[in-house]
Amino acid sequence: MTVVDNALYVDGRRIAGPDSLDRTFGMLRDCPGEGRSFAWIGLLRPDEAEVDQVADEFDLPRLAVEDTVTAHQRPKLERYGDTLFVVLRPAWYVDETEDVQVGEVHLFLGEGFVVTVRHAETPDLSQVRRRLEDDPDLLRQGPHAVLYAVMDRVVDDYRPVVTGLRDDIDQVENEVFGGDPNVSQRIYHLSREVIELQRAIDPLRAVLEDLVDATEDDPNAVDLHRGLRDVGDHVEQVIDQADAFRQLLVNILNVNSALVGQRQNEEITRLTESSLRQGEQVKRISSWAAMLFAPSLVGAVYGMNFEHMPELSWTLGYPFALALMIVASLVLYVVFKRRNWL
Repeated sequence: MTVVDNALYVDGRRIAGPDSLDRTFGMLRDCPGEGRSFAWIGLLRPDEAEVDQVADEFDLPRLAVEDTVTAHQRPKLERYGDTLFVVLRPAWYVDETEDVQVGEVHLFLGEGFVVTVRHAETPDLSQVRRRLEDDPDLLRQGPHAVLYAVMDRVVDDYRPVVTGLRDDIDQVENEVFGGDPNVSQRIYHLSREVIELQRAIDPLRAVLEDLVDATEDDPNAVDLHRGLRDVGDHVEQVIDQADAFRQLLVNILNVNSALVGQRQNEEITRLTESSLRQGEQVKRISSWAAMLFAPSLVGAVYGMNFEHMPELSWTLGYPFALALMIVASLVLYVVFKRRNWL
């Protein structure tokens, strides 16, 4: 049996911790002081048969039992006559992988009983139980005091998650302005984790409003009402922080996109300037090659040893060839200079 702990409480004090659920059920039926006693049964990852055993004893609503067996429920509060069914989503932060891990806790509350069903190791409700047992005045409020204490623990556990996300978002900001090329992937990952936190915390606003309204006019639940309002305030703080994180990540992503675009433009500008410089060099080389080609052409013609060569016996042939080379080179130089190739 996946019973973590089960105990019987009378007037805010633990009077017994039976070693089986059957004994707990029997002691609860025989317990004196109707309305002042209740059993708190804590289950961890129970199977369907184990849940059914508790459901049959306390006549739990079948729809809520099915939700408990299948799990994967959103935070909610549902009333089935005198039975209250509450789903909470505790969360914790894994800093190594920057993941928001979310568990699930279901609570059934009725006249004389509260059943907590956990689908993850976190949170450890034994600490909540000890806290309540050290405060008989609060525990005397009955099952609703257990609900308040569990909700208070779940909401308090959101704070380390918020701190972890804040630290990693600060790191992301530094990476963005440091030019880290892989920062976009990290921004998207953190945005997804913030959304995961919002899915766990946002529905609690409606749950707390319902509970606060239900205890507002009860003169016997003044302390409980104040406690629930305090938890509600903490929920609002976490919701505001999560909303701020999400908007901040959107802004960081936009800034990163702008910086990436700016760096790309600067790179394109550098490549363009480099291409222009290379083009200028090519033009200069081509210009000098053309000027050298003209003398080479003339010299190649006059250097041929043909039998019938024009101007072979001309006295001024050699000076003419040299002058032709110089003139051709000067003409090409002037043309290239005017075109800014040189």
